[in-house]
Amino acid sequence: EVQLQASGGGLVQAGGSLRLSCATSGFTFDDYEIGWFRQTPGKEREGVSCISSRGDGKYYADSVKGRFAISRSIAENTVYLQMNVLKPEDTALYYCAAGDTVSVHSCRGSVTDYFAWGQGTQVTVSS
Repeated sequence: EVQLQASGGGLVQAGGSLRLSCATSGFTFDDYEIGWFRQTPGKEREGVSCISSRGDGKYYADSVKGRFAISRSIAENTVYLQMNVLKPEDTALYYCAAGDTVSVHSCRGSVTDYFAWGQGTQVTVSS
């Protein structure tokens, strides 16, 4: 069974950093691409970043480029999202998800491309 569990959220001041973790089980990274998404009340869930099944393809939403970095540890079966220079508009519930691989060297950032979701972890950035 494909399972994902996000953690690492919290309250941080603007300009600070957080690292989110997505612990996975029931599959290997060769099988799926992994994405990070976020959602605020009243808004649609949006793609933040993703990493391809080979680990060499990465995507970032324009709003986080240059500030966020996605990575993974095969040994730990964990995908990370390092978030730097956080802004109040980054406040959201963050989710990780697994999606079928279309290309091993690229990934997609669309919610509809992912089928297995972990529970969210709240990130709150104060101004």
